[in-house]
Amino acid sequence: MKNRNIKIALISVIVVTISLTFALFIGYRYVSKNPEKVIPVVVDGSSITIEKIHQTSTKNGVVEWNLDASSATYSNDKKEAFLKDLSVTFFTKDNQKIFLTADNGILKTESNNIEISGSIIIRSDEYLLKTKKINYEHDKRIIFSKVPVEITSNSMNLVADSMTIYLNTNRAELTGKVEGTFGDNASL
Repeated sequence: MKNRNIKIALISVIVVTISLTFALFIGYRYVSKNPEKVIPVVVDGSSITIEKIHQTSTKNGVVEWNLDASSATYSNDKKEAFLKDLSVTFFTKDNQKIFLTADNGILKTESNNIEISGSIIIRSDEYLLKTKKINYEHDKRIIFSKVPVEITSNSMNLVADSMTIYLNTNRAELTGKVEGTFGDNASL
C-alpha cells in the first residue's frame, strides 16, 4: 500500500512538472510573438508605463490631433501622461496638417493640454519652426511658446521672443523682439 501511494505521488509530481513546463513553453512562445501584449507596470503608487502609444482627439466626429510616443508613463494621481519621443499631427479647420516632434511631453489627461520640451520641430507645408519649449491649449486650439522661436521657409527667416499659433484661424502671432530677413518671394 505504501509503495502504491509513493508511485501515485511521484506520477502526480511528474504530470504537474510536465504540465507546468508545457504551459511555460506555450506562454513564452505567445509573448515572444506578441511582445506588445506585455505591459510593464511601474509599482510606485498608481502609475503605469506603456510602450508605443497612439492617441487621437476628436470633437463632434472631427479629428483635432493624433499623438504618437515611444513610451508614456501615466500617473493616475496627477492625471498626466509623461511622454518620450513624441510626434503630434494637428489638424486645422481647413484640414491642413501641422506636424510636431519633440523629445518629451506631458499630456494632461483631463484637459488634453500638452506641455512639450526638448528639441522641438514644428513643420507645415511652407514653414519650419524650432524651439525648446511649447504648449498646446486644447480648449482654445492654440500652440504657444514663451521662449524664443526660429521660423524658416524658402523666402524668410524669423526669430521671435515668443509665438502663438491659432489652429482655428490658421494665424500665427510673433511677439517680443522679432527679427528676420525676407527674400523676393516672401508673402505674409
